[in-house]
Formats: sequence, C-alpha cells, structure tokens
Amino acid sequence: MQHALETNKRNAIDFYRTAYLGNPSEAVEQYVGDEYIQHNPLVGDGKQAFIDYFTEMAEQYHNKQIEFVRAVAEGDMVALHTHQTWPGNEEYVTMDFFRFDDNGRIVEHWDSIQSVPKETKNGNPMY
Repeated sequence: MQHALETNKRNAIDFYRTAYLGNPSEAVEQYVGDEYIQHNPLVGDGKQAFIDYFTEMAEQYHNKQIEFVRAVAEGDMVALHTHQTWPGNEEYVTMDFFRFDDNGRIVEHWDSIQSVPKETKNGNPMY
C-alpha cells in the first residue's frame, strides 16, 4: 500500500506540473482515468474541458512557475500544497486534491486558491 501512495503522490505532481507548464493533453493521456470529474467552478467536467482550460492558461499566462511544497497521500486521495508565481510576481497558494481509481489514474479533482498576503496578523507564512 505504501508503494501505491508514493506512486500516486509522484503521479499527482507530474500530472499537475505537465498541465500547468503547458502540456495538458500529455498530462491527461499519461495520468487520467476513463472519467475526470472536476469540482473547480471555473473548469468544465471531463478531460477535454481540462485540456481546454490549461491550454488557454498557457496562452494567457506565460512564464508562470510552480513549486510543490508538500504532498500528502491517504487511501485513494493525494493532496498537493503549492506556491505559484504568475506574471507580474503575483503569488498564490493552492491546495489541490486528487482521487485515484484502482488503476492508479486520476479521476476526480478539487482545489482552492488564494493570493499570498503581504502581511498576516499571526506572522506565519502560507507554507
């Protein structure tokens, strides 16, 4: 079971990196199962909607960067905590959750994103 958890973490990171850096078709081909259920309200359901969204992002936002801060796996789920830097040095913290099928393929996704604040009341970083 531990091997599957580590493989799922690595595959979630590789999937996200591949899509985010401009090759969503390859990401879907390599890592997504027969279905792809999307919970982000800005992205349609299914594989093609995912490809269309990330293709448009790549065209509109060149030179974006992503750092994978941590990955946590439990059962059929992987959670990723990332730091994204977009053009104009806009920084975001994201948390993505991926559900894997029995074949180790991604079949469902949830996420949350917020701007990294300049200041916090507690002085703690977002990471």
